[in-house]
Parts: sequence; C-alpha cells; structure tokens
Amino acid sequence: MSEFIPLSVPNFCGNERKYVDEALDGAWVSTSGAKVGEMEECIAKYVGMPEAVCCASGSAGLHLAAMVAGVKPGDEVIVPALTFIASVNPTTRYVGAEPVFFGCDETATMDPDAVEDFCANQCELKADGLYNKRTGAKVSALVLVHVFGNMADMPRFLRIAKDYKLTLIEDAAEALGTKYTEGELAGKFAGTMGDVGVYSFNGNKIITTGSGGVVVSNHPEWAARAKHLSTQAKTDLLQFKHDEVGYNYRMTNIDACLGLAQMELLEGFIAHKTVRYEQYKAALDGVKGFSMLPFREGTRSNHWFYSLLLPDRLERDDVIARLQAQGIQTRPVWALIPEQCDYSRNETHAMDIAREYRRRIVNIPCSTSLTEAQCSRVIKAVLAL
Repeated sequence: MSEFIPLSVPNFCGNERKYVDEALDGAWVSTSGAKVGEMEECIAKYVGMPEAVCCASGSAGLHLAAMVAGVKPGDEVIVPALTFIASVNPTTRYVGAEPVFFGCDETATMDPDAVEDFCANQCELKADGLYNKRTGAKVSALVLVHVFGNMADMPRFLRIAKDYKLTLIEDAAEALGTKYTEGELAGKFAGTMGDVGVYSFNGNKIITTGSGGVVVSNHPEWAARAKHLSTQAKTDLLQFKHDEVGYNYRMTNIDACLGLAQMELLEGFIAHKTVRYEQYKAALDGVKGFSMLPFREGTRSNHWFYSLLLPDRLERDDVIARLQAQGIQTRPVWALIPEQCDYSRNETHAMDIAREYRRRIVNIPCSTSLTEAQCSRVIKAVLAL
C-alpha cells in the first residue's frame, strides 16, 4: 500500500523539545510553572486582547465561559446544530441550561437569518432580557462556532446580540489565527469580538499542546473570574481556603512549553495550509461535481479543515471507505447534535443545509505538514471516484 496520509496530525518542528526539556530540568511540570503565564501573554498579544487564561482543554474553557457569562440553570442558549458536541455540552448542560439549535448557512457556520427571525418573531424582549414565547425560558446567550476555521458572520451576530440582550460566546476552538481583513471589523481575530472567546489546542488543531485551551474576554473581570474558577477558586494559597466551587482546569507547564513553541510556528502553518487549500481548490472545485467549501470573503482564515462537498452520485461513507483503502484518511462532518444523546427533545430551526452538509461533506487531509505530492495524490484519488 502507498504511504498513509493522515487527516490532521501535530507538527512538532520547532523548539518544542527544547522548551519541554528546560521545564523537566527545573522540575516545573505542574500548573505552577512560569511557562503558563508566558503562554497567556503570548496568546493575548497575538490576538490583541488584554489578558488570556490558559486552561486544560477547549471544553474546560467553554465551561468557564458559560459560568463567567452568567448562564443559569433553566436558561436557554442559542447554539449551532453543526458542530462538535463539546461546543454544546459545556455551555448548556454543564451549567443546567437548555440549547436551542440552529442550522448553518453555506459557510457551515450558524445561520444569522434564522437566529434573527427566532429572536424577532418567536421571542419577547423584556427589560431583563429575551424570552422564548413557546417555553417561557430566558434566552441568555448565543454560542457562535467558527467551524473549520471559517469566520462566522460576526457583524450580523454582534448586532443580533446587542439588539436582543444576548451574551455572545465565541467558540474559536478551530479558528486561532482567523481574522477579518476587510470591513468594520478589519484586524479583529476570531474569538475576540464577542463577550468571551475560547481556543483549543487539542491534538488535531492548527497548533497543539496535546490538550489545552485558552479563554479571552472583553470584560477584564470575566477573565479574572475564569482564572479563579480554573484554579479551584482558591483564595488562600497557604491555608487552602476556597470561596466557591472551583475546578481543576488550569493548563500544565509542560503543555505551555509545547504551546509557546507552536505559537512560534503558527503563521507559517497558516501560510502552508492556505497553499494546500488552494491546490485542492484549483484541482477539484467545480470538477466532476465536486466543490470545496469556501472560506468567508474579507477574512484571512487559518484554513484548519478542508471540506469537500460530494456530488449526489457518490455516497459519503463509500467515499471514505474507498479512500481509506488507498491509505488516505478522511472523515465526515459531525453527526448533528440534535440527533444525539437526549438533545432530540430540544428545539431546532433551519436545519436543511446542516442536514445536507452532514450527508455530503467529507473532510480531506489537511495537516500542516501535508506535502504538495501528498495533496496531488489525494486529488488523483478523489477524481477517480
């Protein structure tokens, strides 16, 4: 069999080993090491935020975000149906809230028209917030996911959040480095425009610390509370006193060492992934019924994942199996969240495009180390389907 081409794997080609060895030599391996603070400063400077809070995972970051945003038991939260389940669990069920699911537009990010219609016509705006007419529950927050590194329509969603008194939580787990290059938000990075944003450094993200995540916020007191909650809500380091229920959500020093080295490589990774995406697009887009899911105009995407939209003549799972037989790893888009766990009982809106994408999207190899030759081999295999 030909060389195996994975979907998305880490790329440790910089100072990772050097920084980790320094931490090991000094025995600083826990959450107390100095590299955690350095990683926070590095991320904050990169995305242009006053502060960043490192945590154990993107999921932990989203749980912290929901807590500092004040999402309460019994509240409803607007969430996308097309996303990884970790976008929904921590921001709703972890804090006792219920999701209201919305489908996507052609970019695979949440449909702003459907959200605005829901807020305007199916809810009532009161002095203390927005209420769902059907359930009577307060709709307190909107969780926006920048799917596959594709920027959601932030100008629209920022206006919706303001008009309807919604806290805007940006799940930028997949979108570190994605930013606006044109328009009213030019220069703004994904994750920095809402009330609170979260990034992930899971093993398949554009940079990785193995696990890990970061919380940023436009409210300094929210960032401070996120850090407090992430360190067991400890108020006295000597006497082990705690003023509320906290969590063991802090990033370790070893993870931060990896993160600092990966941050040195990030812009190069983005440039590389952009070139490979353009190679795929030039060869596949509009050919034999295939199309590449586009990234939003007026933005510089990090191009985290490449989504191939299949023609109707091909079955998604058959395509995945046939490519796997040739040593090419692919995967479908996530199973829609309302179809999982006990989320089927929750309200859904505008699901047609999300269902279509679930049926027809296959994500193809996109590692930051993917070579031109490997990309050409994937293209040849796809065109032979």
